[in-house]
Amino acid sequence: MKCFVVPIAVIALIAPLPASFAQEASGWVTTDSLIATSKYADNFPHYDHANPDAPKGGTVNLPALGTYDSFNPYILKGNPAAGFASGGFGGGLLYDTLRAQSVDEPSTSHPLISESFTYPEDDSFAIYRLNKAAKWHDGEPITSQDVVWTFEVLKKYNQLYREYYKNVVSAEIVNETDIKFSFDEKNNRELPNILGDMPVLPQHWWEGTDANGNKRDISKSTLEPPLGSGPYKIASFDPGVFIQWERVKDYWAADLPVNKGRNNFDRFNYTYFLDSTPIWEAFKKGGIQDIHTETSSQRWANEYTFPAFKEGKVKKRTFPTTGSKPMQGFAMNMRRDKFKDVRVRKALSYLFDFESINRLQLSGLRTRTDSYFEGGELQSSGIPEGRELSILQEFSDQLPEALFTAPFENPVGGDRAKNRDNQRLAAQLMREAGWEPRNGTWTNIETGEPFSIEILGGSPVTNIIAGQFTQDMRKFGIDASIRIVDASQYVSRLEDFNFDITTVQLAQSLSPGNEQRDFWSSTAADKPDSRNMSGIKNPVVDALVDKIIFAENRDELIALTHALDRVLLWNYYYIPQWHSPEEWLAWWDKFDFVDKQPTYSGVDTSSWWIKPESRK
Repeated sequence: MKCFVVPIAVIALIAPLPASFAQEASGWVTTDSLIATSKYADNFPHYDHANPDAPKGGTVNLPALGTYDSFNPYILKGNPAAGFASGGFGGGLLYDTLRAQSVDEPSTSHPLISESFTYPEDDSFAIYRLNKAAKWHDGEPITSQDVVWTFEVLKKYNQLYREYYKNVVSAEIVNETDIKFSFDEKNNRELPNILGDMPVLPQHWWEGTDANGNKRDISKSTLEPPLGSGPYKIASFDPGVFIQWERVKDYWAADLPVNKGRNNFDRFNYTYFLDSTPIWEAFKKGGIQDIHTETSSQRWANEYTFPAFKEGKVKKRTFPTTGSKPMQGFAMNMRRDKFKDVRVRKALSYLFDFESINRLQLSGLRTRTDSYFEGGELQSSGIPEGRELSILQEFSDQLPEALFTAPFENPVGGDRAKNRDNQRLAAQLMREAGWEPRNGTWTNIETGEPFSIEILGGSPVTNIIAGQFTQDMRKFGIDASIRIVDASQYVSRLEDFNFDITTVQLAQSLSPGNEQRDFWSSTAADKPDSRNMSGIKNPVVDALVDKIIFAENRDELIALTHALDRVLLWNYYYIPQWHSPEEWLAWWDKFDFVDKQPTYSGVDTSSWWIKPESRK
C-alpha cells in the first residue's frame, strides 16, 4: 500500500467539486507537510517567532551587488533588481505564490493565494482553490485565469519551472476559484504540494499597454514597475544605482497566519555596489546596510572591532540552524574535455587542502562538507547497506567497486606529510588519465596541450576561497589562475557555462524531488541557466533522480537520496568546500524581534520590526 502524505487539516465541505473530480480527489488540504505532522493546526494565528503586535514602520537599508536592468525575473534575459525573486524562483517582495513555504519547518506549506488544495491517492492531478479575497495591487481579483496563464508562461520562458513542473501537462479552469493541474505520470508524491511554490502573475497587466500605449511582453525584460499582489511594491528606482520598495498598506494577505506579525518595515532601500569590498566598509559606517549576513570567518572572528560595535550601536549573534546545509564546492565544468575523466577530477580534489585553509584563513570556524545533502537523515555515510545497497546493485556495472566497499572520504591535508601523500596520489591519477609532467607542467600525452585552469569568481572573496588552492595547483604543475569579473558578467558566464571551475552553493531541502532534474539530469546539462553547473550526463544519476521523484514513501526517498549522494560523491563532480552549523548575523541596533527565532531557517528577519525611536 502506498504511504502518502497525511494532511494536517482537511476541510471536507468547503464547496463541492464537479462530480467527475469529487469521486477521485481526497479531502481539501490547508496546511500540508511532505515529511511529518506540522506543529501548526488549521487556522493557526501566526508563526511562533512572529509578534502579532509588532509595530509597522521605518526603513531598512541594504546593499546589492552588481547592477540591474530588468523588473522581470522569470525570463533568461536581463538582470533583475534586488527584491525580485532570487534566481527567478518564488515571488520575491512583489508577487504572492499559490502557497507559502514555512520558514520554521521543512517541506511544509500554508495557505496564501490558494486557501486549500486536493489530490487523489495516486497523485495523478491536483486541484487548487483560490482565496476569494486575493487581489492585485490595483484592486482586481486574482483569478483562475491568472493562474493558468502564469503556469503556461513560466513553463514556456523559465528553465527552472520547466524542469520543476516537467510532469505537469496542463492547467485548466474548473470554476472561478478552482484550477486543475493534470500530471502525465502517477505517484509523484511531491508534485501536488510543490505546485504551491508557483508565483501568480497578473495576465491583465502583462497583456495590457504601458503609459505610452505600447503593448507589454512577458517574454522581454522591462523597467516599468509591474503590478503585483505581494506585501511590497516599487516606490522609486534608478537602474544600477538603487531601488526602493514600499509596503502595500492595504495588502490583501496581511492578516493571514503566514504574514501576521511579519512584513513590518515600511520601506526597503537597496543601494548598488560594483564590488563587495566597500559593502563591509559601508556597514561599519551605517546608513547603507542595516543587516549584515556574515560569510567571512576571519571577519566574524577578528574584525568586529570598529567604533560602532564597541559602542554597542552594532550587535552580532550566532543563530543555530537545524535545516540541511548547502553544498558549497568547486564545480568542474565537464563540458570542457580536460574535466571529463573522473581521475582528473579526483586528482584535483587531492590538491585542495581544506584543513590548512580552515586553520589559516577561516579561523577554524568551518566544517568540511562531505555530502550533497549535508546534515540530517538524507546524508549518506559508511558503506551502502540495506535498501540503499539493493538500489545501487542495480547499477553495479556502471559504478566504481570502491563505492560498495569503502565509505567516501574527502582527502585530508593540513601538514606537509599528508599533503605530499595527496600530491603523489594526484600525480598517479593524472598519469593514468593521460597526462605527464613536461618542463614542470602537466601536459596531455596525445595533444601536447598543457593543463590549465581558470577559477571564475564574481567578487574578491574568490581570492580567499581559491587563493591557496590555486597556489597548490601551480606547485603541482598546473597552470592555475583566478579570474574576477563584475557581478553581471559573472552571472552571464554562469548562465552560458563559460568557465573552467567556479564556486557553487547549492541548497537542498529535506524533501528532494522534482528540482533534482535541474541540478543533475542529462537534459539540464546543456540548457542555459540550469543548475547542472558541472554538465553531468550520467545515466545512473538520471535513473536515481527519476526514482527519487516517484518514491513511494519517506523510507524509500531516504534510501534513494543516499544512493544519489554516494554516486555524485564518487564521481567527483564537485570539490566540496565547507559550511557553518550556524548563521552569523550582525545589525545596527534599530531592530527588535522575538528572541527565539526559527531554528530551521536560522533567522527570519521578515518578522523583525524597527524600534519606534529608531524610525526615520
